[in-house]
Amino acid sequence: MSEKPAKDLLRQVINELANLYEEREVSALARHYLHDRFHVDSMKLAMNSPIHFDEKLMLHDLRLLRAATPLQYVVGFREFYGRRFKCGPEALIPRPETEELVDWIIQGIGELGNWEISVLDIGTGTGCIPITLGLEAPKIQTQGIDISEGALSLASKNAEQLKANTTFHQLDILKEEIEGSFDIIVSNPPYIPESDKAQMHSNVLEYEPELALFVPNDDPLLFYRIIAQKAKTALSKNGQLYFEIHEAYGDATKALLDSEGYSDITIKQDLQGKNRMVRAFYSKQA
Repeated sequence: MSEKPAKDLLRQVINELANLYEEREVSALARHYLHDRFHVDSMKLAMNSPIHFDEKLMLHDLRLLRAATPLQYVVGFREFYGRRFKCGPEALIPRPETEELVDWIIQGIGELGNWEISVLDIGTGTGCIPITLGLEAPKIQTQGIDISEGALSLASKNAEQLKANTTFHQLDILKEEIEGSFDIIVSNPPYIPESDKAQMHSNVLEYEPELALFVPNDDPLLFYRIIAQKAKTALSKNGQLYFEIHEAYGDATKALLDSEGYSDITIKQDLQGKNRMVRAFYSKQA
């Protein structure tokens, strides 16, 4: 083990990554890395505390980071709603916007006053949505589906590690029907048009699964349309459908849901002021 003052260690990491991103991004990445790998928090930096660290491990990590490997893949996890979720190239890294979506769902359930409900997450990835919902409110029965065996394996490991009762199974939502009945169906499906690739950073393009990211340019609402249609038979009476959405397609998603017979459609902005979430209700005919 080696030892250095916290500020010297931070400076070393910043210098190693200096050419990777803009200065502010490099500083944030370095701080996150030291926090996640060696538990260097803001207090230790402020006090310039001596930090014990594995230099060989750090040099290995920095080689990966310089190659644009996402930090979450380097350290093996991502904090989500106060819990550590295993991450790997099998699934998208959970984003802050998805935490906001989960929080909105929890608020919505609380407003209804009934926690004994069932929730299905379509395209579950790491399982962060259904696992978090089940742990925050143990009366909720949660389930996740995904087309990817790798993602389902990762999600199952997260459920086991976090002691969640969430179940997972494989399903291709574009080709197969939803089995069972659910009070809430939620999805953060692929929504980035292929044409947006040129604007994206290599740490996303080269490492995160394209299957979970992109949709055809001529059909950006492909998954929203299919899920909205299939959810109508799988939702219980007065069931709710939640989506995470592309900021540019809020109005289009709302119009689609309206055309499919959903009501009380609400677009919600994230903390950055962007349209990133939609909720809709579906009332089955008697």
